[in-house]
Amino acid sequence: MRPLPLIVILLVLTHVAFNGSRIAVALYAIHQGASTFTVGTLVALYALLPALSSVAAGRWIDRRGIQRPMLLGTLGVGLGTIAPFAIPHVASLYVTAVLVGVSFMLINVAAYHAVGEMSAPEERTVNFSYVALGFSTSAFVAPLLVGMSIESLGYRACFLILALFTVMPLLALWAKLLPNGATRAKQDLAPKGHVFELLRDPELRRLFIAMAILTVGWDIYNFAIPVYGAQIGLRPSQIGIVMGAFAAATFAVRLAMPFFAHRVRPWGLLMGSLVIAGAAYVAVPFTHSVGVLMAITFVLGLGLGAPQPMVLTLLHQSAPEGRAAEALGLRTTLINTSQTVMPLLFGAVGAALGVAPLFWAMAATMLAGAAGARRRS
Repeated sequence: MRPLPLIVILLVLTHVAFNGSRIAVALYAIHQGASTFTVGTLVALYALLPALSSVAAGRWIDRRGIQRPMLLGTLGVGLGTIAPFAIPHVASLYVTAVLVGVSFMLINVAAYHAVGEMSAPEERTVNFSYVALGFSTSAFVAPLLVGMSIESLGYRACFLILALFTVMPLLALWAKLLPNGATRAKQDLAPKGHVFELLRDPELRRLFIAMAILTVGWDIYNFAIPVYGAQIGLRPSQIGIVMGAFAAATFAVRLAMPFFAHRVRPWGLLMGSLVIAGAAYVAVPFTHSVGVLMAITFVLGLGLGAPQPMVLTLLHQSAPEGRAAEALGLRTTLINTSQTVMPLLFGAVGAALGVAPLFWAMAATMLAGAAGARRRS
């Protein structure tokens, strides 16, 4: 099999386990009577170690290739998702959050670097769109799988099912079906200079800011939609359907991205996406209907799902020679720093004021970001 389809398949399977575990951990914690702040802490732990180690992981991948990082990452996701099945206690959720978070970071940085390196410049946006389609597929499957598994079989069985999604990727990576040379790893090339020198480049700096805003938007969705759904009385399967509508939208907009890749300016696309997502966040707290909430999250998915392939292409093209994975690692560090801090803030604000202010604050941030993207375009 060619490297790109295999990378997409491995990402889809491991992302189902990763994304499904985040939803299942939040719902299980709520089921056990945990506070909103505790749920926020658990979600934040998914990003804590990645925030501290992503740059080092990127430098390692720049020098040594993707095979070992992806293998270790997949093993970690498998062990992390099976932990609550083996030890059905709230304490095991902390193990899951830490282990699955850092392990999927390795997979994510390695896979994006591989796709960027194996693609000709004119093909990168299209190839990143295929990867994004894979993520949209897994993001659609994971919430539906989690909701139905919990209602039909219980929480322990749900975590076991998620762990099974890592078996095939483990076997494929153990058998070295994905050539390490697909990344064109530079064994003797060590990245030079301090990592934050990358931020001195104006284009990279603007990209990192844009990605941070988009990431916080995804964090609000992942954290607040399950909490809001539980607060308005939705069942786990209904929450899964609502989140599945978001994933369906990201799939649809990314399916169209190869058509738009050479017809739309990246910063113009980013501006429109932020406006759409911001408007959706304004509307969320005004409905208690499953159908209307599905429609709103679908619009939100269109806004948040569109920019990623073009932004990743710009990041890979703007990074200095031999430091592409390091730039991806810095992106992951900034993103996961946000994902570590924001859920704690979300949990504290949500416990004090409810989740509606979170949605409205995110809408304001996105509209401000859209104004900045408009000036850049």
